[in-house]
Amino acid sequence: MTRERSDGSLVRALGTWGLAANIVNITVGGGIFRLPAAAAAALGPAAPAAYLVCAAAMALIVLCFAEAGSRVSLTGGLYAYVEVAFGPLVGFLSGVMLWAGITAATAAVSSFFADALVALVPALGTGHGRAVTLVVILVALAALNVGGVRGASRFNVVMTVAKLLPLALLVVVGFASVKARNLAWHTTPATGDVARASAVLIFAFLGVETALVPSGEVRDSSRTVPRAIFIAMTAVTVLYLAVQVVSQGILGPALAGQKTPLAEAAAVVLGGPGRTLILVGSAISMFGYVSGMTLAVPRMLFAFGRDRFLPAPLASVHARFRTPYIAIAVQTLVVIGLAVSGSFEKLAIVANGSILLVYAACCLAVIELRRRKIQEGGTPFRVPFAAAIPVLAVLVIGWLLTSLTVGEWKALLVVIGVAVVVYVGSLPARRSATPAGAGTT
Repeated sequence: MTRERSDGSLVRALGTWGLAANIVNITVGGGIFRLPAAAAAALGPAAPAAYLVCAAAMALIVLCFAEAGSRVSLTGGLYAYVEVAFGPLVGFLSGVMLWAGITAATAAVSSFFADALVALVPALGTGHGRAVTLVVILVALAALNVGGVRGASRFNVVMTVAKLLPLALLVVVGFASVKARNLAWHTTPATGDVARASAVLIFAFLGVETALVPSGEVRDSSRTVPRAIFIAMTAVTVLYLAVQVVSQGILGPALAGQKTPLAEAAAVVLGGPGRTLILVGSAISMFGYVSGMTLAVPRMLFAFGRDRFLPAPLASVHARFRTPYIAIAVQTLVVIGLAVSGSFEKLAIVANGSILLVYAACCLAVIELRRRKIQEGGTPFRVPFAAAIPVLAVLVIGWLLTSLTVGEWKALLVVIGVAVVVYVGSLPARRSATPAGAGTT
């Protein structure tokens, strides 16, 4: 069965507001509860400037997503856009980088989730308590997913409200406690410092790539995808700026270095109950994020095993529960290893580097999709200043990537190198698995 026929069996029921809500739900994960401290540490009172840089960068990037999504209606999101434009090799490399980035992001949020739990229950932070708690939670989530989690989507609205309500409360109540002196710039930050801060901070904006995966279930994708992206990213940018300004205005220099910055800001204006509310809200938000990723990301390993890019056992399905239990187990072990050994900020920058490279590939894919006049979803959305936007987006991504250290670049190059070796090494297995006359990808 071709991809088009497979997607044709899906119900196209996802509209503009449903897709926009999905983007917001995935984008507003655990990052915003931690990153205001990192932004303040890098830029001080000028930290909001990094949000504006990220918003501008994401505006260029999502314009490209909007056009690509309006031209390619296949399930798979960015992976599908790049593969249609450039073929299976580049598509596979993008898929691997996307998997690596999302895996690092999951580990980063898992690490911060453990910090939030320790803040709520300090006894968990003694000895190896934090690491043990993290392992127990991730293993429990894996076990739940192996057992077949049903009805998870019913909790989607509850999880969204649980993460947005504490943030909205902090902004509304905390605004009156903002001190103007805490927001005053004393010096203009260096361009390199802004780039580094933005490269870390853009972690909080990632998520569109995951939300666009079910493109095969979007109604009237040429109109729905662009509108949903713009609605969601506008809402997210306004929320993030408000959170940074309020937390910085309340805590001032004390914001930098805080492990639970928003909770400490809430403690100033709302006392102990406010701090607890933010900690609980952030823990719920991160738990929902990690739980969702524990459900979704192993399916990428499952697909790689199914398509014979990786060993076939990864595509094994449990006889009773009908879940990809080996892929879930492998994914969980990888996340545990990363989360226990790395800090939030270190994992976030690795995740950002991987995903930004995939973003760049998608922006370039727009140029190729136009050239080939591909328009599977009806009349395609055409970005303003069409010739310039993809080029500008790639240049901005390149500028953000200049802030990566040599070690971070080596890690990314290792992932790409391994992916190329896997692609070439898997050719015999994929050829033997391809029916006669079907061709090889």
